[in-house]
Amino acid sequence: MSKQPVIAIIDVGKTNKKILLFNEEYQIVFENSARFNEIVDEDGDSCENIQSLKTSVINSISTVLKDKKFELKAMNFSTYGASLVYTNKQGEPIAPLYNYLKPYPAILQEQFNANYGSPTNFSLSTASPALGSLNAGMQFYRIKHEKPTLFEQIHCALHLPQYLSSIFTKQFYSDITSIGCHTNLWNFQKNNYHEWVDKERLTNKLAPIVSTEHTVQVCIQKKNIVCGIGLHDSSAALIPYLVCFQEPFILLSTGTWCISLNPFNQSELSAKDLANDCLCFLSYQGSPVKASRLFAGHEHEQQVKRIAAHFNQNIFHYRNIDFDPSLINVLLAKKELHSQNLPTKFEDRNLAAYASDIEAYHQLILDIIDQQFIATSLVIEPSKTKRIFVDGGFSKNNVFMNLLAFRFPNLEIYAASMAQATALGAAIAIHNHWNKKSLPNHIIELRYFAINQKLRPLLYPPI
Repeated sequence: MSKQPVIAIIDVGKTNKKILLFNEEYQIVFENSARFNEIVDEDGDSCENIQSLKTSVINSISTVLKDKKFELKAMNFSTYGASLVYTNKQGEPIAPLYNYLKPYPAILQEQFNANYGSPTNFSLSTASPALGSLNAGMQFYRIKHEKPTLFEQIHCALHLPQYLSSIFTKQFYSDITSIGCHTNLWNFQKNNYHEWVDKERLTNKLAPIVSTEHTVQVCIQKKNIVCGIGLHDSSAALIPYLVCFQEPFILLSTGTWCISLNPFNQSELSAKDLANDCLCFLSYQGSPVKASRLFAGHEHEQQVKRIAAHFNQNIFHYRNIDFDPSLINVLLAKKELHSQNLPTKFEDRNLAAYASDIEAYHQLILDIIDQQFIATSLVIEPSKTKRIFVDGGFSKNNVFMNLLAFRFPNLEIYAASMAQATALGAAIAIHNHWNKKSLPNHIIELRYFAINQKLRPLLYPPI
């Protein structure tokens, strides 16, 4: 029996670490997921176990190579952003993989601001609000000033996707999607590293930038394999949509964070945008992608637990709730009666006010949609944007999707069904280096959501 040609994608999220194999038609033919317990850094803060991750990645690729069903032709990597791996000349990590949620010292941030100007002007040039450790460049700045001995020992600071690639290639690169994800390293106005990077002597410790399509031939277990350099996960998830659709759209990528990505909005960020938590990513083609963020997935998870506890239900009960327009009409009537034009966070609501857990759940999603409407509207261009594609967890939530269509009556709203968009994007990024077939036409399945005709008209003014 002949072996099936495949590409392996290592997809590293904060919780799940996966290996996926795609065939030449970009169908998933194998998938395996693992979780690792976090360890702590020298300050006692939780962080990724980089050594366990490295071992798992090596073992996963080795297992595929030994599998008689598959012929491994290529591999690539996608990971969460805002994470730097500090290596020696041999490419071995010499420091923890610090968590992007690690508290950032206020005094160090103030020192940085004093040296490099107005926080607002700086944020406008780097296209990101001040986010502490979530600005990965600030992690590097912290090492320079708090751990000078470690700083001098660092040969190369690699973004996490490029570190995973270097395990196999033994070569050090940077890619624009990782640099462009709110790192504070990139000057979006000048399309180059920000001047502070050079002044702080970081430049010679950052790997050269190459195209996201760049590959390296590696030999593993006497087999030649094409190895990509990796991508930031949000940018990777956008690739299948950019390949398939030319008319302006927004991708609402839903998970713990719900990120509205508009790759067609080329306007520079304003101070108002920054104040509303807008930022810019860089696409795999190097162009700005205007984005807004909402912590909606996290809020949904926490509030579902609260609803379940109050009404003595199992939290799994809320995975497939049917959309009930009559309940929404009741909730909208109450909203209009009390002139509640501004969004209310569900966490501030009294659960005793609801007759059932289903009513409370509809109120939760209605509140989330009010917030999502504001967040997504920040990146919409009304005269250009035609569609919103929703992928991730909320795309499977009928209450969320129906209410999103209700709140954006002038746009086409689609739930996008695509197996592992992030991993698929990483595979497509190096398509020409491993796959002689044309890209398939139907890699994304769409489900259209029209406005439910049983819903009462939206009488209160748009937010």
